[in-house]
Amino acid sequence: MTASIILLLVFLLGMVVIGIWGMKKTATLNDFFLGGRSVGPWITAFAYGTSYFSAVVFIGFGGKIGWGYGLKGLAIAIGNAFIGTTAAWLILGRRARRMTQNLDAMTMPEFLQERFGSRYIKMFAALIIFVFLIPYSASVFKGLGYLFEKNFHIQFETALLIMVAITGLYLVLGGYFAVTLTDFVQGIIMIFGSILMVWILSGKAAEIAGTSGIGGGFTAATDSYNQWHSALPAGKEPSMLMLGALVFMTSFGVWGMPQMVQKFYAIKNEAVINKAALITTIFAVIISFAAYYTGALTHIFYDKPPMGANGPDFDRIIPELLTQYLPSWLMAVILLLILSASMSTLSSLVLVSASSVAIDLYKGHINPQISKENSLLMMRFLSAVFIVISYFVARYQLSFIIELMALSWGAVAGAFMAPFFFGLYWKKATHSGVVLGMITAIATNVILYYWLGAAKSPIAASIAMIVPFIVIPLVSFVTKPPKAEIIETAFAGVSGQTVPSTQSVKMP
Repeated sequence: MTASIILLLVFLLGMVVIGIWGMKKTATLNDFFLGGRSVGPWITAFAYGTSYFSAVVFIGFGGKIGWGYGLKGLAIAIGNAFIGTTAAWLILGRRARRMTQNLDAMTMPEFLQERFGSRYIKMFAALIIFVFLIPYSASVFKGLGYLFEKNFHIQFETALLIMVAITGLYLVLGGYFAVTLTDFVQGIIMIFGSILMVWILSGKAAEIAGTSGIGGGFTAATDSYNQWHSALPAGKEPSMLMLGALVFMTSFGVWGMPQMVQKFYAIKNEAVINKAALITTIFAVIISFAAYYTGALTHIFYDKPPMGANGPDFDRIIPELLTQYLPSWLMAVILLLILSASMSTLSSLVLVSASSVAIDLYKGHINPQISKENSLLMMRFLSAVFIVISYFVARYQLSFIIELMALSWGAVAGAFMAPFFFGLYWKKATHSGVVLGMITAIATNVILYYWLGAAKSPIAASIAMIVPFIVIPLVSFVTKPPKAEIIETAFAGVSGQTVPSTQSVKMP
């Protein structure tokens, strides 16, 4: 316990110091939100990876998938690494960097406005971010609170306040510079902790099963899972359709998540993309493999998962496994790993949520002439406000907030993935097509969520992500095409198109 507290205090102090350092480098709104578009490959890669994987993947998600699917759950790790990272960087990164600079856009809503020539699409997109990402960030706060309560014996409410104070301090002070540097530090902790966790647990599993090494861990995990699976009643086997939906949702979904694609806007130049893609892929392979492989080992250690008031409590299976089988010093590192994963995700979510109001709504519609000093001040203020809102949402779990948390991934990824992709690659995509695509995505996600049930929400989310890829082309073929000057500016320097004399056709 003493080692854990010391490491925690050092870690949190380091986050504050980084925030103060970042403040010295932050002079404009562009600095605060995008780091002045000057971030290198290593920092950007770690920022992307740590935003991707939060505490959820190590605790509830990894345990539940590992218990239900065994080593087949590693399909999610493969999808996350090579679709959610490698393909995302190589397919989206270069064009996203070039087009957002051509259009002078800093956020996803601002990109959609400038690319499709409509003021009001930005308001709609900002509203989607505000409604669905705040509950999402609150769910991360909630997980952190329970982590502190269980391992440091700090009351849940007190733990939440600590997280609010630390995250708020380094984010509000340092903005994107502080977030990316803390992500780099947190990413190193995540890699170190994940490798040690897999090494030790594989050895323990092999020892229990009478084998040896990581290979022995794989064999033991397969045998123990098959034994459990063969005893299941007919019709109770885990659904492979659900596994496929989870792979699709978590791998392709990040292509439309504003807090993820923001990393492409902020890179120093297009030359760093291949290096950043490689670094992020290696990071994703290590982290996602560790999470789902650890989950697959659970059948070796347990005959049945921990039970809660309403049945199996998969949120407890990994924490209890780690507490029981890891030495105290390594458990302290793992706690920092989980804390790091969550804080990096949380800071990215808050930054994007605050930008939806400060940049997309206030600066974009209410007061376009606001000075750069006041813009920066407002962004800092709203970041603090959104962290406080997330605290209250996490503290008071109202039923409609819980529903929004469950709907958030499908709604946000469904609304933005196809418009963002078509905006980057298809010149004939129209404003009407994009708006109807966003509306049908959200409607599809909500309807299927309540029709299929919450347990099948990944299927609902996956379908909601696919539908706009059908709707947008169909509507675009029969509606007014985009203005030629917008296309000329957006695609300048892309696919051999020359750069026009005017650098931007930014909406008034």
